[in-house]
Amino acid sequence: MALASFDFEKPLTDLEQEIRLLREQPESPEAAAALSELERRLEGLRREVYDHLSAWQRVQIARHLARPHALDYIRRLFTEFTELHGDRAFGDDHAAICGFGLFEGRPVAVIGQQKGADLKENIFRNYGSMHPEGYRKALRVMKLAEKFGRPIVIWIDTSGAYPGIGAEERGQGEAIAHNMMEMARLRVPIICTVIGEGGSGGALGIGLGDRLLMQENAFYSVISPEGCASILWRDARHAAEAAERLHLTARDLLAMGIIDEIVAEPLGGAHKNPVQAAETLREALARNLDLCAQKNVDELLEARFQKYRRMGVFGEEATQESE
Repeated sequence: MALASFDFEKPLTDLEQEIRLLREQPESPEAAAALSELERRLEGLRREVYDHLSAWQRVQIARHLARPHALDYIRRLFTEFTELHGDRAFGDDHAAICGFGLFEGRPVAVIGQQKGADLKENIFRNYGSMHPEGYRKALRVMKLAEKFGRPIVIWIDTSGAYPGIGAEERGQGEAIAHNMMEMARLRVPIICTVIGEGGSGGALGIGLGDRLLMQENAFYSVISPEGCASILWRDARHAAEAAERLHLTARDLLAMGIIDEIVAEPLGGAHKNPVQAAETLREALARNLDLCAQKNVDELLEARFQKYRRMGVFGEEATQESE
C-alpha cells in the first residue's frame, strides 16, 4: 500500500510517477539512460526537500498515520516483554504501555504512549492521550523498576494529556506533577525518547529523566501549533507560523540544551523505513544506557538535578521598597 504524501512532497511523487512509467516501457539504451538520469534527479531532490524542512513540515511528518509507534519499537527492540495493567486505584489506561523486558539481554522497564494506526485503534488508545490512571500505572512500574534496580526506557508520543472532565475529576494535574516529583529522585537510570509528538504536560508526566533523546522529525512543545495559533491569532490557520515561533524541532531544542541527542531517521521520516528507524534507535538507546551506567546512583541523581536546573534563563534583581 502506498504511503500518504504531503503537499511539500508533490515534486517527489511526480518524479517517482515518471520513473514508474518509464520502467514499464520496453528496454532500450535510451530508456535506460533516461531512467538513470531521473533516478539521479530524484535522489538529489529528496536530499534538497528533506534537508530543508520547515518546523510545520516536521510536525506533519511526526503525525503521519504510518509512523512507528511505541509498540512497534517495543516489539522490534525488546525481548520477553511482559505488559502490566492497571494503576491499582481506578483502572487500566490503554494509551499507556507499561511493562518489563530485555534489551540486548539487559533487564529494563519499558513505558510508552501508544497511538493507533487507524480510527478503531486510535479510539481504543485514546489517540495516545493518557488519563490520570495511565500516569499512575506508569509510576507503579517505575517504582517496581527502582525496587529491582532496572533502568527505565520511555517512549513519548502524545498530543497532550487527556483534557476531559473525568480526567480532571480524577486528578490529572496532580498525577502529572506527582510523577515528575518522583522521577526526579528515582535511583535508576531513565532514558526518555520523543518518537512523535511531545505535547505539553502529557509528555512531561513521563518525560523527566537522565537523557532526553528526540527522533529527527519529532517535536516537543508546551502547546500544539494549532493551539498556539488559536491563542495568539484567534485562528488555527496560523499553525505553520506558530510552529516556527515555538522552536519545537529537535534541532532547536538541542541548541537550547533541552534535549541531549537527535536520533537520525530514514530520509523522509521513520514511516519510510521502520526497520532502519528502529535499528538507529537501538544504537542510541544502548549508547545512552551505557553512559548512565558509568555513574553511581548519587552521581546520577546529582547530574539529573543539574540537567533540569540549567534549563531556562532567569535573573534576580534587588528592589527598594517605596517609602
